Amino acid sequence: MRILVIIHEYPPLGGGGGHVARDICRGLAKLGHEVHVLTAHFKGLPYQEDAGGLQIERLASARQSPFRAGLLTMSGFIAASTLAGWRHVRAWRPDILHVHFAVPSGPVALFLSRIYQIPYVLTAHLGDVPGGVPEKTGRWFRWIYPFTPPIWKSAAQVVAVSEYTRQLALHNYPVDIQVIHNGVELEYLEPSQLEVGKPPRIAFAGRFMPQKNPLQLVDTLAELQHLEWECVLIGDGPLRPDIEQKIHQHALEGRFTLPGWVAPEEVDAWFARSDILFMPSLSEGLPVTGTQALAKGLAIVASRVGGFIDLVDQGENGYLIDLDDPAGFTTALTVLLSNRQRLQTFRQASLSKAHNFNIENISRAYEALFFQIIGKRQKTA
Repeated sequence: MRILVIIHEYPPLGGGGGHVARDICRGLAKLGHEVHVLTAHFKGLPYQEDAGGLQIERLASARQSPFRAGLLTMSGFIAASTLAGWRHVRAWRPDILHVHFAVPSGPVALFLSRIYQIPYVLTAHLGDVPGGVPEKTGRWFRWIYPFTPPIWKSAAQVVAVSEYTRQLALHNYPVDIQVIHNGVELEYLEPSQLEVGKPPRIAFAGRFMPQKNPLQLVDTLAELQHLEWECVLIGDGPLRPDIEQKIHQHALEGRFTLPGWVAPEEVDAWFARSDILFMPSLSEGLPVTGTQALAKGLAIVASRVGGFIDLVDQGENGYLIDLDDPAGFTTALTVLLSNRQRLQTFRQASLSKAHNFNIENISRAYEALFFQIIGKRQKTA
């Protein structure tokens, strides 16, 4: 099967959505399928790359930031990927298109599908859905929403990364939507042994933006100075100066590490040396950070939002805290940091739960879906 993947953020660019796409592409390639990826270029990256059997083509689209894509960048990607997609379809003849994010990849798939009668599957992330990440996309949807329903309706199948994302999407797009969770490569990530650090390390990974609520993290840990811990904040973004200022205000410079925007392999390495994932996010789909944390055997303390509900068994491998109860973060972390045996037990429970998100199973679910769609097309041709 020949699969053309279109996504504007592919590692090392972007956040969790790009990592999801990469893992699925790797999984499908391991199953023996030909996978070509069209994505955005960024300075320092090769325009063409053969990554373990994946053919990646990065397109010039005026991208200026590794962690944020503005209107100009997205418009540039639509233009560049439409041209590149047209070229791939004519020369390579893919069997199916797989697009992540309804905007900006969706319009490209819609155009190619209508011109060449190639079916496409849309994997929808939380940012695709009105109301999913209001602080990030609220203004966009005021004017872009009227143009998006055809993208959803014309897809051979829409896939949501979590049940929460699916339910939210159904309020706006009354189409058939199935759930295929984000996955993780267990063989690559799974630790050989679990030992609580001395002191325990707390990890955060994501964009430093209001959606991820990193300032709440610093405030919470400032209340726990009497306990032993250290914290790594992996990522970057517009809130970094505010985070650094707040850390300085609490005189916690010696307990925080901010490595910046790092490669996925470095995120894995930090998680391998950590014990707790702390994500006080205001909204999430099914965060790839969370599935990676499970595979590394991290206990999880997170907001009761989005896909974290799928990742955390309350009181077994972590704690979910209501958004209107920030004191709950303090209580949950106190429990784990004060009891090494409990933290060890939670970590082991996370490792066991990770097998539900094995990327091999996720990739096979996409494979079966693609074959089903191609088979239907051949019967009606």
